[in-house]
Amino acid sequence: MTVRGMLDDERSELVELLRSLTEAEWETPSLCTGWQVRDVIGHLQADSVSLGSYVLLGLRNPSVNRINQALVDRFRALPTAELVDRLDRPGGWFSHYLPRLALSDMFVHQQDIRRPLGHPRKVPAERLVAVLEKPDPYANPRKYLKGLRWEATDADWSTGTGPLVRGPGEALALAMVGRPAALADLEGDGVPVLRTRVDA
Repeated sequence: MTVRGMLDDERSELVELLRSLTEAEWETPSLCTGWQVRDVIGHLQADSVSLGSYVLLGLRNPSVNRINQALVDRFRALPTAELVDRLDRPGGWFSHYLPRLALSDMFVHQQDIRRPLGHPRKVPAERLVAVLEKPDPYANPRKYLKGLRWEATDADWSTGTGPLVRGPGEALALAMVGRPAALADLEGDGVPVLRTRVDA
């Protein structure tokens, strides 16, 4: 399957989940510090704004974190149904020009929502490997990956050398972008090293 096909499937699964949530669940804290579920979906609206509008946001907010927060603030007041409808429109500039980044971003943020809400899922191995091979560079994955051996237990994927970090691909994908909640699902003599980096 192509990366864009995997991204479409990832988006469809997220949209299906969001349409099932109660309003109370939309206000649940996500794994993203300071963001509720609705804020995460606000952040994922890059595809629903024009490239020109996004560039203007970048000029006014000259850092990735500030751009992300600006998107969250811009969409916070919208009804949840409208947020989902906007997310459900494929073909935006972000997905078109940066499909691998869009896939990794949406995958991690979907798990940022699913884990606190207790909505697990089984992700196809091919999609897991695509995310593990190309984590979101803006989340500084090298900080967590360096000097460690990473191995997935549910997909044919490994990378690196050094002390071992082993576990489900979903947990590895979250750990390599600094999510502490994933560490309990991992094993190996590299996990204490990884925990120190995540805690820092």
